[in-house]
Amino acid sequence: MQTITEPNIPSIQLGDITLTSRLVVGTGKYPDYETMEHALEQSGCSAVTVAVRRERLVDDQGRSILDFIDTNKYTILPNTAGCFSADDAVRVARLGRDILEQIGNAGSSWVKLEVLGDKTTLLPDPVGTLQACKELVSDGFTVMCYSSDDPIMAARIRDAGATCVMPAGSPIGSGRGIANPEAIKLCLELLKCPAHGGDPNYPVIVDAGVGTPSDVTIAMELGADGVLLNTGIAHAKQPVQMAKAMKLACDAGYFGYRSGRIPRKLHATASSPTDGTIAGE
Repeated sequence: MQTITEPNIPSIQLGDITLTSRLVVGTGKYPDYETMEHALEQSGCSAVTVAVRRERLVDDQGRSILDFIDTNKYTILPNTAGCFSADDAVRVARLGRDILEQIGNAGSSWVKLEVLGDKTTLLPDPVGTLQACKELVSDGFTVMCYSSDDPIMAARIRDAGATCVMPAGSPIGSGRGIANPEAIKLCLELLKCPAHGGDPNYPVIVDAGVGTPSDVTIAMELGADGVLLNTGIAHAKQPVQMAKAMKLACDAGYFGYRSGRIPRKLHATASSPTDGTIAGE
């Protein structure tokens, strides 16, 4: 008799950081720290992003955001959000490293790199991103690099030493989901397929633009290793409930991609066999 074991989701290794969840969640834009705290818990995430430049470390009541992030449970991923030049991004990344070293968080050597091109689209500046990536890698950082969905640019960022490439599903905060799934597929192919010089174990995490749980599932069903999101949870009418939905969607997409979907057909196929065989034979 065939033994069937319960499937499980393995962790992701990013440099010296281990993620036990495929969902990475941001800490900005929540109505209050309490809501953020509960949403993070329901998301099941093991790493959270903090925008070093934008995020006020204290609220209007004088409370620190770090008091609401259990650093024994979550690894903090500093984010260079709001930086529009390579020099600015490198400076903010080093500031984030200093902050994490002071609080003893395990992620002190890593950074989510963003170098944005303009304030309207918030799309990445490819030249500035590549420049900053090279400098931070040479400075010993584990770089998680936000990129456009251009597969050639994604490959260049990988070759510059980024530990992980994070192609955008759609513009930051837009809620448009995976706007160009074929481009994401090409990124995954170039970065992960050995026939194209890729490494199957190279991590690719879709970042930005997620609005619904189905967006997360689509990203995972394309073959992404994970999804990073913030606004889709923080600006939902019920952020805590949405965080739970995003977790379930991420798990569903992970298992769905690896289960081997049935092929698409033009015509119907009967669910019950008509030739006398046992179903499944």
